[in-house]
Amino acid sequence: MEREPDFAMTDAPLTPIEIGLTAAIVTVEGEEPAILVAGDAARGETRAGLPFGPFDPLAHRTFEIGLRAFVEAQTRLAVGYVEQLYTFGDRGRHARPDDTDAHVVSIGYLALTRMPDHVAALRAAGADFEPWYRFFPWEDWREERPQILDKVVLPLLDEWASRADKAEPGRPLGRRERVRFCFGAGGSPWDEEKVLDRYELLYEAGLVEEARRDGRSAALARTRIPALGEPMRFDHRRILATAIARLRAKLKYRPVVFELMAREFTLTDLQRTVEAISGRRLHKQNFRRLVETAALVEPTGETSTTTGGRPAAMFRFRREVLQERPAPGLRLGARSL
Repeated sequence: MEREPDFAMTDAPLTPIEIGLTAAIVTVEGEEPAILVAGDAARGETRAGLPFGPFDPLAHRTFEIGLRAFVEAQTRLAVGYVEQLYTFGDRGRHARPDDTDAHVVSIGYLALTRMPDHVAALRAAGADFEPWYRFFPWEDWREERPQILDKVVLPLLDEWASRADKAEPGRPLGRRERVRFCFGAGGSPWDEEKVLDRYELLYEAGLVEEARRDGRSAALARTRIPALGEPMRFDHRRILATAIARLRAKLKYRPVVFELMAREFTLTDLQRTVEAISGRRLHKQNFRRLVETAALVEPTGETSTTTGGRPAAMFRFRREVLQERPAPGLRLGARSL
């Protein structure tokens, strides 16, 4: 019987690894979902990036404690809801090609916060909340099907897919099937939760700037990279895509949307926030019926006249729902477009 290699006795040098923590901090302001970003002036880097920092096991007992500490130190934000997304460790997606520095394994987090009062201090430090559709313009379907899909994205993906009609090694689906599956082409439905799948397909096809920067052959073979959203540092756009997908899915079975709401709000405020995150419009009466059936809110007895029309009833999140059932979310239906 063949023995397994004894890795503990090998003389081969071990690759040094650093653990980083990266935060996708989301808020909603003026019906726009926004993400906290900042450049890195110290390194001459102007591209947007997510807040990140190294994990210090001597200073922080857990990853989440470390994340909260460096976010507050860098941004003065005390974030509320936090959850771990995924561990990102692909070589070459964190720095430059052929780098020989320590390999960085980044643990991504989704964090939710209300828009802080000290935005001016954030901007003075070079940070700000930016609309996340600036980085993913094909994800916003609230007004109409994004024109960038039919004018730019799908023609380029069709051309890329035509070069390999059969399934590739390690992939159960061919390129055309994957384009149809991710982007709702050829009559397939658009699934708002497939944010990461769509970005990864664009990266693989060499259609985003990060693929060219990382030295991917598909991107280097192109004479021009199309302007498909604003690129980000390292693999931060990939982490952001993961965060958006997770939050869109989470709306349906957890009441996380209320982490982004004021303590008291109108049902219109709530609907516009859900629409901003999901990237699609919802039928007003159906949404209100859904909220009523889910018993997620309760009236405060107050009204608001800020809309300029008839006074609107004010509501608040009914926290008792967390003890009443295991999945208290908004059961939004799938998009049929």
